[in-house]
Amino acid sequence: MLEKTFYKTLLSHSFNIPVKVNYWDGSSKTYGDGTPEVTITFKEAIPMHDITRNASIALGEAYMDGKIEIEGSIQKLIESAYESADSFFYNSKLKKFMPKQSHTEKKSQEDIQSHYDVGNDFYEMWLDPTLTYSCAYFKHEDDSLETAQINKVHHIIQKLNPQPGKTLLDIGCGWGTLMLTAAKEYGLKVVGITLSQEQYDLVSQRIKDEGLSDVAEVRLEDYRELGDETYDYITSVGMFEHVGKDNLAMYFERVNHYLKPEGIALLHGITRQQGGATNGWLDKYIFPGGYVPGMTENLQHIIDSGLQVDDVETLRRHYQRTTELWDENFNAVRGKVEAKMGERFTRMWDLYLQACAASFQSGNIDVMQYLVSKGPSSRNLPLTREYMYADHPVAEEV
Repeated sequence: MLEKTFYKTLLSHSFNIPVKVNYWDGSSKTYGDGTPEVTITFKEAIPMHDITRNASIALGEAYMDGKIEIEGSIQKLIESAYESADSFFYNSKLKKFMPKQSHTEKKSQEDIQSHYDVGNDFYEMWLDPTLTYSCAYFKHEDDSLETAQINKVHHIIQKLNPQPGKTLLDIGCGWGTLMLTAAKEYGLKVVGITLSQEQYDLVSQRIKDEGLSDVAEVRLEDYRELGDETYDYITSVGMFEHVGKDNLAMYFERVNHYLKPEGIALLHGITRQQGGATNGWLDKYIFPGGYVPGMTENLQHIIDSGLQVDDVETLRRHYQRTTELWDENFNAVRGKVEAKMGERFTRMWDLYLQACAASFQSGNIDVMQYLVSKGPSSRNLPLTREYMYADHPVAEEV
């Protein structure tokens, strides 16, 4: 009886849409007015002490294990929870336990490999053909995911106003699409770094296959270990949310250190307008060591590092659309994923993608591009933003 009362109290204020809950004893209750838009079924009670220790971990694990079933859109359910001021998401009493984080170079490599080295063949199942695993850029409503990812790469590079023959460092280069596009289409000499062995192997092969060894290099290396090398341009996509709160200042200082005088950098990543945050379930199962920094937190670190802010752009709605398309692709091959990775992993990944879409949709998280420069280098940028949107010229080979 006490457990049922606890659940009713927890759920009655957690959603801004009508939700039906089927309890483990056969009873049902609809919270909110109107026809239920989502139905939650508890096949068994989740212990109260697990929920009070960390609700996101307890409920996420229960869904992964099939103890909770959801009929209807998980994205809509989580979005409604984020939009409800009294939701369990905002109850500090339900966040007593958080996994410990460490960001030593060894631990950072382990964290990155735990996520990105699941296997290239896994990501190839549901990412677009460019293997781009970050926010796409939809110039038109009907852009395909592949088109939008290519748009994003050009949008980032063009913001640098790059000049052929100059150098670019891509910190956290992923599977190499941005750095190799910069080499092939903008005439830049590029170096990409990653901590993922799978990404390193694939990018190395791409460089060889595409005959780019004279202008492109990939390294399996920590961003903190580049020494005194300097570059005209730096790009870093989806990186600063992995470095940890304690290392954010160092990350921006390293960007400043690796830029030549009058160098320009474009730093793109997940952030929050409401301030920095972690999530217990995501930290435990998806992105170990992940910390989403606040918008102003990043800006303060940028300024403290000696860099100058030239432009900030929010792409939150673009990332919502990106994660929705990823989940659509994922569920189109769900049977193959389950055969390869197992049912628990498959439920976990579907929950992760829909939760991300909901979080972007509700404004709980954002994604921003910070265009920054070293010294007075912004004088080398055009006066207006029009240059960022022009069709880029294909550079001559250098």
